Amino acid sequence: MSDVELRHLAAMAAVADEGSFGRAAARLGYTQSTVSQQIAALEKSVGGAVFDRPGGPKPVRITPLGAVVLAHGRELLAKAQAMATAVDRFKAGDGRIDIGTFQSVSNVILPLIVRALRDEHPGCDIRLFEEETDKPEVHELDLMFFDGRVDGDVEHRKLLDDPYLLVARRGTFPDGPVRTAHLDGAPMVAHPPICDQARMEHALARRGVRPHIVCRTAGNETVLSMVRAGMGSAIVPQLTVHSANLDSDASLCVHELKPGLPPREIFLLWQAHRTHSPLAARAIEIAVDIAEKIVERA
Repeated sequence: MSDVELRHLAAMAAVADEGSFGRAAARLGYTQSTVSQQIAALEKSVGGAVFDRPGGPKPVRITPLGAVVLAHGRELLAKAQAMATAVDRFKAGDGRIDIGTFQSVSNVILPLIVRALRDEHPGCDIRLFEEETDKPEVHELDLMFFDGRVDGDVEHRKLLDDPYLLVARRGTFPDGPVRTAHLDGAPMVAHPPICDQARMEHALARRGVRPHIVCRTAGNETVLSMVRAGMGSAIVPQLTVHSANLDSDASLCVHELKPGLPPREIFLLWQAHRTHSPLAARAIEIAVDIAEKIVERA
C-alpha cells in the first residue's frame, strides 16, 4: 500500500466519474495508455482489480475493492487539495502571525500594522499578546516589540529612538524646556521600575537627580490621570504622549528635558535562525516603514 500515489487515485476517480479510460484521459490531459498504466499500478499496490472492464462501448464498473479504495482515495485527494490551497494562501500572506507587544506600540504603531496587513491580506489571522516584562519570551511568537536590547538566541531590528518628555500640570514649570536638575526631590508619577523605566531612572540618578516617586502604575492612562489630579509630574516616552493626544489637553503641559535623557530604544525581535512566513516578513517591512514616518514627523 505504500506504493499508492495521489496521481493513481486521481486517475481512478476520473475513470469512475467518466465511465471510461478514454474520457478520463481527456479530462486529465493524459493519453489513454498513461491512465491505464496508473490504474494498473494502483491495482498492483492494493492487490486486486479496482475496475471491471467489459470492453466495447460499455462503461467500466468499479469493483467492491475499488469502491473501498475510491472512498478513501477521494478523502485523500480532498485533503491534498486542501493542503495545496492552504499552502498557496500561506505563500500569499493569508497565514497566521503571533505578535508580542506593549502599551505604546499597541496604541501607536501596531494599529497601523494590523490595518495594513488586513488591507493586503483580508484572510490573515493576527494574534496579539501584550505584556510588560523584563524578560521577553520570543520563542513562542513570530515577532515581538520590546523596548530594549536582548541577549541570547534572538535577532532584532531597531525601529526607532523614543525620546523622553516631561508631562506636568500646566503652571507647574515655566513654558519651554525643563532642566532635569529641577526634578530632584520633585513629586513624580512613574511606571514600575522594569523594562526601560529602570534604565531611565538610573540615568537620572547618575546625574544626581532623584525624584520623589509618589505613585507607580503600569497603565499609561493612569499615569496621566494622576498627573492631572496633581499627584506629581511624569517622565514618559514620546510615543506615550503621542497616543494620549495631549496637545488638546489644556490641563497638561509637555516639556522637553535639558539635558535630554538617553531615549528609549524600540526593537522588533524574533527567534534567531527562524525562517519568516510571508506574513511575518511583510509585517517587519510595514513596521520599519511606519517607524521611519514617525521619526520624520518628530
